[in-house]
Amino acid sequence: MADESQLFFVYLLESIANPASRYVGFTAKSIEDRLAEHNSGKSVHTNKLKPWRCVARFGFADKDKAYQFERYLKHGSGHAFARKHFW
Repeated sequence: MADESQLFFVYLLESIANPASRYVGFTAKSIEDRLAEHNSGKSVHTNKLKPWRCVARFGFADKDKAYQFERYLKHGSGHAFARKHFW
């Protein structure tokens, strides 16, 4: 059973410098802490397109469901879904 005090987040970022550049991530940290890491250049995948802004965030009590949702948004129909509804 999941610890209900722990939330896992899937978040969608958009580059402020280049709005066509987007990123989908997963974290157990607060969104504010994770966004600060992206904007400070600590993430290899996002450091060249900083600064970033968070356009959507989703909290899950179940880590596996959060991870599955992140994977969904990064591929196929989930990628199209995110593009249509969030960007």
